[in-house]
Amino acid sequence: MTRRRKEKVRLRWLNLITTLTLFLTTTFLIAQESYTISGKITDIDNGETLFGASVFLEGTSIGVVTNEYGFYSISAPKGEYSLLITYMGYSDIKQEVNLNKNQQFDFEISEVSTKLDEVEVVAEESEIAVLRKPEMSVLKMNIETVKQMPVVLGEVDILKSLQMLPGVTNNGEGTGGFHVRGGAGDQNLVLLDEAIIYNTSHMFGFFSVFNADAIKDVKLYKGGIPARYGGRVSSVLDVRQKDGNSKRFAATGGIGIISSRLALEGPLFKEKGSFLIAGRSSYANLLLKAAGEDNSVGFYDLNLKTNYKINSNNRLFLSGYFGRDSFELGDTFSNSYGNSTGNLRWNHIFNDKLFSNLSVIYSKYDYKLGLTFAEFDWVSSITNYNLKYDLKYYFSDKFKLDFGASGIYYEFDPGEIKPTSETSAVNPLLLNQKKAVESGVYVNAEHKLTDKLTAQYGLRYSAFTRMGGQPMTEYENNQPVVYNSDLGIYERGMAVGETVYENGDAIKSFGNIEPRASLAYTIDDNSSLKAGFSRVAQYIHLLSNTSSATPLDVWAPSGQYIDPQLSNQYALGYFRNFKNKAYSMEAEVYYKNTDNRIDYIDGSDLIGQNTIETEILTGESRAYGLELLFRKNEGKFTGWIAYTLSKSEQRTPGGTAGGLGINDGNWYNTPYDRTHDISISGSYQLNDKWSFGTNLVFQTGRPVTYPNGQYEYEGISVASYANRNSDRLPAYHRLDLSVNYKPNKKPNAKLKGEWVLGIYNAYNRKNAASISFGQNIETGANEATRTAIFGIVPSLTYNFKF
Repeated sequence: MTRRRKEKVRLRWLNLITTLTLFLTTTFLIAQESYTISGKITDIDNGETLFGASVFLEGTSIGVVTNEYGFYSISAPKGEYSLLITYMGYSDIKQEVNLNKNQQFDFEISEVSTKLDEVEVVAEESEIAVLRKPEMSVLKMNIETVKQMPVVLGEVDILKSLQMLPGVTNNGEGTGGFHVRGGAGDQNLVLLDEAIIYNTSHMFGFFSVFNADAIKDVKLYKGGIPARYGGRVSSVLDVRQKDGNSKRFAATGGIGIISSRLALEGPLFKEKGSFLIAGRSSYANLLLKAAGEDNSVGFYDLNLKTNYKINSNNRLFLSGYFGRDSFELGDTFSNSYGNSTGNLRWNHIFNDKLFSNLSVIYSKYDYKLGLTFAEFDWVSSITNYNLKYDLKYYFSDKFKLDFGASGIYYEFDPGEIKPTSETSAVNPLLLNQKKAVESGVYVNAEHKLTDKLTAQYGLRYSAFTRMGGQPMTEYENNQPVVYNSDLGIYERGMAVGETVYENGDAIKSFGNIEPRASLAYTIDDNSSLKAGFSRVAQYIHLLSNTSSATPLDVWAPSGQYIDPQLSNQYALGYFRNFKNKAYSMEAEVYYKNTDNRIDYIDGSDLIGQNTIETEILTGESRAYGLELLFRKNEGKFTGWIAYTLSKSEQRTPGGTAGGLGINDGNWYNTPYDRTHDISISGSYQLNDKWSFGTNLVFQTGRPVTYPNGQYEYEGISVASYANRNSDRLPAYHRLDLSVNYKPNKKPNAKLKGEWVLGIYNAYNRKNAASISFGQNIETGANEATRTAIFGIVPSLTYNFKF
């Protein structure tokens, strides 16, 4: 490096240091000229901290919302103020404050108790505060709103409620998971008390793993993902469990046709702590046996949580979740899977401006598949250990900073295939275990630039290393997949050897910078414009071949032959309240593209596959659309209309493998593409005993691939297929109804109960889950068989609490 160049570099560093010094000095002076009010907001009845409560100084633009642990901090110049606390469904509190020093105020607020002829406010926090917050594409669900919605088999379901909102859908009845803005299920980061949940469904999607009696907050980021989250390119679903009632012992539960549940909570350590135990179990097996069926299906889950307040600035939390499903089809097929999580957290308040949370997290998902007719059992799992430290610093009313770091250690166990009997023709196969480390550091700022313009911007740096401990296959010309031009098909590459990597070796490393930014411009008191951008990297992939005769659930890390997915998303939105927030409207347009999205070659085989790279090609995907949401937030009748117009497609060229690729290298629909998606949800409170709910859903049919011809080979009719996902199932639509009856009118009664009658798919629509084609053995004619999971499904549930 020349002397002149060194001098330029030195001057750049000097300018940077000078700028940072001026910024920090200015911030320090601003902080010196103002004082801070901080504290926590809790529910007066049960001591639960309230996430998203608004705390602001009346008559000013100075305010903040509480974090996940109910903590707030606001700074303002010296003077006398009225401190106002508001939260959806709760009474407002006003506190006069003489701000001449730093002060702490903890508030307990109570739920609103309204008479029937008064206006009942049930608006979500996101509709009330959404105008000024620089958050894009965020959905926040109130648990009480979820409980009013009719669902299948009478079980309250958070995921099915989210699917009633724009941009969120499933992949058909009887399927697990959910899809956001045209993304796949494995592109969603699902967190339960910060622990990763890898499978969100019970009974193959009939129920979700979230027991509503144990849940406090639900927040879905469809885009504009904050920098503190990483690892998934489509969305983040952040679900928080209740802390437990720290005031008194309480119980809630329900008895239904298919399942029952019970949640117990109460104070510990002389109200310095609390506990929560919530269990849920199905008894469909008993009903099937009573009907003389050999098949069985069932699930259970258990939520645990406790906390201890060491002092006003330190608190410990310990939470866990355990759930399992099992399914048996006679003595020929069995399937079992489950999630286990644990999280130990330490909340620490350094001072009235700095809040921190340190978490040590364990999560495991395991999967077992048994095929008696094929004489093998397959067991696989993914386990991770996560250490993360998050901090939030409230510089002033105009500038807040989040920063932190995290590290995840993965153990991928693709499985062990073993024969079910000593005489089985299946040879035992132990698939290679894989290990990896993912880390990230981030900083994110919320900056009020003017009275009308607020920005949220941040940067995340993520790194991923595929670790050794297993052999890696090497291929001729380094090609795990090759194109056979004579046959016109893709085939496995020729293995020429393998390299053995020892524990501690790094097979391959990746690093990505992930910027995030969003802006909110307040047009007036009732409307605003927002824009957002986010770049996210995803390093792990779910392998699932839907054309396989058996369901698969195996996760694989990025490495030598699989690159991480990289996604950019852009969004623009308009938000407006009408008639003093009695009505609200949200409109968003978005576009996102994802690189390194894998797809499977024709005829791919994932069962017992030690070299998954020989079954896939890598391409790109894109999704774009318009989302509209209109809500009625007040009165006896409340609800919303949601509409999504969207497109989701993928392109997978042959690349270095040769050939044109899948679908001749042209764009084709992803399995999650829905052109039109309309959802209408409403609830009507007739009086203090009777209320009614309804859902109406219409969706464009799911993309599928149908045969477009046939030929005969040695007397056997063989089908030829159209381009991938060029056809669709028939349109999906249904109507759900529910009736809630509360027989006890005594407000002070210890035991409060209600009956919930639900009708899922009220007009008995036979929605197609799949359409298969085959040849009739007797007549030789080709036939199409349509499979429907549900017709009309009534349910009756008794819910209680005391």
